[in-house]
Amino acid sequence: MPIVPRLRWRDLAFWGVWALVALRLLLLPWRTPPSAPAFACVLWPTPRSEAPGEVWQSPFAPFPALNRAVRAHWQVAWGHVRCWLKGWQAWGTLLVRLWGCRTLAEIVGVLTRRQVARYLGALPVLYPLLERLQVRAIINRYCPTESPVDHGAVLIVLVLNRLLAPRPLYRVMDWLAHTVLTEYVGVPATKFNDDRLGRTLDALAEHAQAIWQDIASQALLRDHIDLSVLFYDLTALVMTGDYPASELVDYGFAHNTPSDCPKVKVGLVASRDGGVPCLFHPWLGRTADKATVEKNMQALRALLARQGWDTRQVLVVGDSANLNSELALAYADQQLKYLAGLPLLEKAHRALVLTPTERDLYRQPLTNDRGPSGSWGWVCDVPFTHGERTVRHRGLVVLSGPMRTALRRTRAQQFRALWATLRGVQAKIGQKRYRTATEVQRRAETQLRHSPVGPLVRVAAGLTPDGAVTLRWEVDRDALQQAMRADGRYVLVTNDPTLTPARMLALYRDKDQLEKRFRVFKQDLRVRPLFVHSDERLRAMLLVNLIALLVYSLLERQARHHGLCVTTRRICECLADLQVVEVEAHDGSRLWTVSAFTPAQQTLLLRLWPGVWGAAALGSEPLAQLPEVCRLPRLATASGPPQASLTL
Repeated sequence: MPIVPRLRWRDLAFWGVWALVALRLLLLPWRTPPSAPAFACVLWPTPRSEAPGEVWQSPFAPFPALNRAVRAHWQVAWGHVRCWLKGWQAWGTLLVRLWGCRTLAEIVGVLTRRQVARYLGALPVLYPLLERLQVRAIINRYCPTESPVDHGAVLIVLVLNRLLAPRPLYRVMDWLAHTVLTEYVGVPATKFNDDRLGRTLDALAEHAQAIWQDIASQALLRDHIDLSVLFYDLTALVMTGDYPASELVDYGFAHNTPSDCPKVKVGLVASRDGGVPCLFHPWLGRTADKATVEKNMQALRALLARQGWDTRQVLVVGDSANLNSELALAYADQQLKYLAGLPLLEKAHRALVLTPTERDLYRQPLTNDRGPSGSWGWVCDVPFTHGERTVRHRGLVVLSGPMRTALRRTRAQQFRALWATLRGVQAKIGQKRYRTATEVQRRAETQLRHSPVGPLVRVAAGLTPDGAVTLRWEVDRDALQQAMRADGRYVLVTNDPTLTPARMLALYRDKDQLEKRFRVFKQDLRVRPLFVHSDERLRAMLLVNLIALLVYSLLERQARHHGLCVTTRRICECLADLQVVEVEAHDGSRLWTVSAFTPAQQTLLLRLWPGVWGAAALGSEPLAQLPEVCRLPRLATASGPPQASLTL
């Protein structure tokens, strides 16, 4: 038979195991019966409940000091042995699982303890703008707090939520838990509950205007915004709920809003350069537009002084709701240039529209950079009289061909609707309340009052020779000709003598930029409905939405400067499917990777941030390491050492 030598280490291991077992049995408490001597014992573990007459003791009981020392050292040694066995058990299990793997993907799956996908989206292009504006530092300077979550971090979360996925306050926490912002803030998403957000809004309300001035100044200086042409207008936000003691929410008139709903108005000044908001002010819902102009002049002069602009170099463009004779004199007193539509409230101003003939208008076509605009103009002087003062400013009567065509098509539709209504009245003759000529005449005139073209129609109810009631109607040709003569005409007024007619029309049409910003403010940022019930939180929420609108405008302007004719909403949609995958291994190490980029995303990121995103970083394969613009700071936790601080 073959002789196999025994290995020395196997013998040592065999006897070592038995030595450990013996030592463990020696250190167990022994049970001694009452009639047995002290050295008689039973060498097996027994329940710790003492029976009557039993005494628990150790073999080293006669030597108390030695007994305590042996037991203390044994407990420490046994704890180390248990940890060692537990660790080797884990590694042994891992090695056994790796032994059964046949592919590299299976090996990676075995080594991965946890894998979480978090939303990245457009954060790489939005967050740098907030950092450049120093939003967090400015908020914390005005609203310091000892809470682990500073007010600046809360406002950044609210602004990004408005831009990416608008939610009510009570749902912001759920959105935040699925984004990479939790790693940046260093605080669990559960801390951002609606109570925490509400306390931040209360703190912001007291300093809302000062905070906005500092943030807007950062934007105007760092991005070199041109303030030579500014737009001013008001918009109304429909509110929900009851606000009995509010100083902002009230019933009032506003275009394209229901009159039976409470509302708050917001006045906004934006630059022609990118439509960047510069000033804002909340107003009571029933405030007239003209009542806000003079206060806006004072705030605008203060803004221009802080930015180093001469007021005589700035032109303010507004609509006809922001001009009358008193305000025209106020612009002159404030040394501000203006361009606005003329409200036809005074008899002299109404006559200006019909003064030039079509031949006079056709002599001066208004062209722009793209060629003929389909409009013609006639220069005139516009008088303004208030009190004992009278000034004359430069006016331009504009005839818009497209507007004239649209108005006449609308009038034709209104005539057809009125004809159908009058035929309905005629068909009811002989019925109750339609039996006499007086009753029929009254019903027909009621329909005229309810129609926009009613003043252009004449109705007459009479009797036939046999006594039957009849109803006839016809168009008042003189009134119709007078109305058609004014179709497509409006008047622009300015106190800047250097503006050419074509320049006046081009600047007034550019005012549409501010209307588009209002549309973004209400629809994309979802400023309404606002579920807040105090003026303080209402002011703070308006501040949050205005900061979001500022970032929206700056990113869109930056894209235009890099040759991208896209809106910020389109940028967010293009980057919406970007995700960051956090992989945690069994040794506690973590790896952050970003999902693969599409060609459109590569083009977008390379244009917006050419110095950060390189061709190697935007390959088709997932990144092993995030670019600097995407990285997040990994703060120290209680269970691990501090990790590297990174920037988004």
